[in-house]
Amino acid sequence: MTRSQRDAWHDRLFRNAMLCCAVLVLVALLGVAGSTLWGGRLAFETFGWKFLVSARWDAVNGEFGALVPIWGTLMTSLLAMLLAVPVSFGIALFLTEVAPAWLRVPVAAAVELLAGIPSIIYGMWGLFVLAPFLAAHLDPWINDRLGILPGIGRLFRGPPLGIGMLTAGLVLAIMVIPFISSVMREVFQTVPTRLKESAYALGSTTWEVVWNIVLPYTRSAVIGGIFLGLGRALGETMAVTFVLGNAHQFSESLLMPSSSIASVIANEFTEAYTDLHRSTLIALGFLLFVVTFIVLAIAKLLLYRLARREGNA
Repeated sequence: MTRSQRDAWHDRLFRNAMLCCAVLVLVALLGVAGSTLWGGRLAFETFGWKFLVSARWDAVNGEFGALVPIWGTLMTSLLAMLLAVPVSFGIALFLTEVAPAWLRVPVAAAVELLAGIPSIIYGMWGLFVLAPFLAAHLDPWINDRLGILPGIGRLFRGPPLGIGMLTAGLVLAIMVIPFISSVMREVFQTVPTRLKESAYALGSTTWEVVWNIVLPYTRSAVIGGIFLGLGRALGETMAVTFVLGNAHQFSESLLMPSSSIASVIANEFTEAYTDLHRSTLIALGFLLFVVTFIVLAIAKLLLYRLARREGNA
C-alpha cells in the first residue's frame, strides 16, 4: 500500500468516525424524545389536549394538568433572563473594555467559579438567606408600590412569603450569569483590536465603540450565549425546588408559590404509585424537552436571520 493510499484510508476512517459521533448525538436525542413520549402516552391518551391547559392537580382522584408547571417554568426562566442578561453584559464589557489588566484575571476567575457551585447550594442559600430577606424587605415594597399599578399590578400583588416565582427567578439569574457572561467575554475578545483602535482614533467614546463596533461584530454569538443561559434556566431542578414553593395553584403574581416541570418531577416521581401518575410525570418531561427544543429552534432562527441580514448588507 502506497503512502497516498494509506492517507486516503486514514482520511476515510477519520471521516466515518466523526460521522458516527454526530449520528450518535442524533440517536440519543431521538431516543430521549421517543422514550419520554412513549412513557407519557397514557397521560396524553387520558387527558388529551386539555392536559396542557388544565391547572388541576389531584393525585388521589387521578386528575392532572400541566398548566401550572409550564407557567412556573416559563415565568421563572423569563424573569431570570431579564435580570441576568444586563448584568452579564456589564460583566463582560467591564472585563474586556474597562477593567485594568491586573483586575481582569481575578474577576474572570471569580465569575467562572460561580458556575462550578452545585445547584443545591444555590437552593439552600435561596431558602435560608434570600427568601427571608425578600419576605422582610423587598416583597412588601413590591406589593405596596407596584401592586397598585393598572394592568401589570396583578403580577406584583401577594403576601410577603419570601418563596415564589420571584425568588426562583433571582436564584436562576445568579446561576446563569456565569454562563452568559463567560460566553460574552470570550466573543468580545474576538473583536479585532484594530477596529476598536480606529474608532477611538476617530474620537469615539468607550460606549460608542461598544455599541457601534463590538456588539455588531459579535451579535450572533451574544444571542447564542443568551439562549444557552435560557436553556440552562429552563431545566434547573434542585435550586428551583427549594425556593419556588411547589404549589399546584395557578397564580399570576410573581410573589406567590408555584411549581416548575423539573421540580414537580423531582418531588413526586418517587411517590407516584399509579401508572397514570407516573405517566403524567414522564409526559411533563417530554413537554420540558419540547419547550427547550422550541427555545433552541427560535435561537437558531434568529441567528439565521441575522446572518442573512449581514450577508445582504
